[in-house]
Amino acid sequence: MEILLENADATTTLKLEVLTVSRPTFTAHSRRRFLQFGTLGLGGLTLPNLLRAEAASGIRSSHKSVIFIYLVGGPPHQDMIDLKPDAPSEYAGPWKPISTNVSGIQICEALPHLAQMMDKMAVIRSLVGSQVEHDAIQVYNGHHPKKATPVNGWPQFGSTVAKLQGSVDKSVPPFVSLCYTCTHGPYNEPGPGFLGPAANPFNAIMGRTREDMVASDLGVDRIDDRKSLLNRFDRIRRNVDASGEMDAMDAFTQQAFGLLTSSKMADALDISKEPQEVIERYGTGDPTIFMDSNGAPRVPQSLLMARRLVEAGARVVTLNYSKWDWHGGRNTEGRKDNNIFLREEEEFPPFDQCLSALIEDLHQRGLDKDCTVVVMGEFGRTPKISARAGRDHWPNVNSVLLAGGGMKTGQVIGATDKIAAEVTSRPVTYGELFATLYHNLGISPEKAILPDLAGRPQYLVEDNAKPIRELV
Repeated sequence: MEILLENADATTTLKLEVLTVSRPTFTAHSRRRFLQFGTLGLGGLTLPNLLRAEAASGIRSSHKSVIFIYLVGGPPHQDMIDLKPDAPSEYAGPWKPISTNVSGIQICEALPHLAQMMDKMAVIRSLVGSQVEHDAIQVYNGHHPKKATPVNGWPQFGSTVAKLQGSVDKSVPPFVSLCYTCTHGPYNEPGPGFLGPAANPFNAIMGRTREDMVASDLGVDRIDDRKSLLNRFDRIRRNVDASGEMDAMDAFTQQAFGLLTSSKMADALDISKEPQEVIERYGTGDPTIFMDSNGAPRVPQSLLMARRLVEAGARVVTLNYSKWDWHGGRNTEGRKDNNIFLREEEEFPPFDQCLSALIEDLHQRGLDKDCTVVVMGEFGRTPKISARAGRDHWPNVNSVLLAGGGMKTGQVIGATDKIAAEVTSRPVTYGELFATLYHNLGISPEKAILPDLAGRPQYLVEDNAKPIRELV
């Protein structure tokens, strides 16, 4: 039998093995095999055969993806990627700039691994339009929270992508969250907005979605009859009904079926399958320690898990990393000195290690054209160091690190004044930034629209902005 398989690059005719069953008689063993590997239909093509055929053809079934890394609380741009060594000491701070592998570009001396792969990154030093409060909503959806919003609010980026593009693989949700739930509510993901609960992410770290859909108490070998599956579906149905999310029932059931009948998602979440040297390259952290109690944990291995998820088929993976809100003085618990430079000395090295490992990994695995990495926080920090040895909120300037996605890297976009307080050239808007991310996924931000709850068409980005011309 011959079947045509199409992808973005080619249309190829492949010969596929057909499994015929004249009188299907399922034993316990055969049921387990069915559920473990999945099928394209009883008596039809088996999924392993299809994958083997694709591999034999030399065609890689690639897809575009985004890994979104939120630095909780707002990182200090002038201490990381926009240093001002000639400014007075009360502005410049103690860090010194070092040269990168791109002539003319310098970043903080505490980020040496990133400095040696600047050719693989693009730095935006001039993001404008940030809001001033700790509210992650703008980070996740690109819309200023004080501007007019549709009923139920804007959907976050991953929800929009999931709605427009759907799943690459039915056993892997298109939008996966690796975000830890912070006790400070505004640090958390804002949700699917007017798209409704069916567009929520699959939370692979914590929350009801994972508890319901990952059969942690029913290993693949134990899910060997319809009763086990039906019991699992009934549990999901009861929880959804109780939460008033009946509109999401179909989406939840489809995800549940895919996750229960495939090991692909579980494998992606299991970083122990990686070589030990790869795990060590990224570094590890304790997911039970929430920084300053209300931030996110410092978990470098989340970046490795994100890479595994996009390889498995996720289109968007979000993660929150540590806490970067250093006002100086002492923490609310009174346990640790919150001097911004002591905290930077603690935070910068593991961040440098895990982000550089991710970027290096994507290039080594041939994913650098397909996967976009974006790193940012809510805003920048005040140019002048406070009397408490901290920097406060500063919405006038924000910064972004970008990598992959087939973008033109090895460059800095925009500039600030001599104390990193105001943008002096090439202001970049949130609309442009998010238009770039949609563009990298193959979504036209100028043409794509979503109807809100009132039926009105809504463009994806503010002011119908275009992608950043320097990058695409």
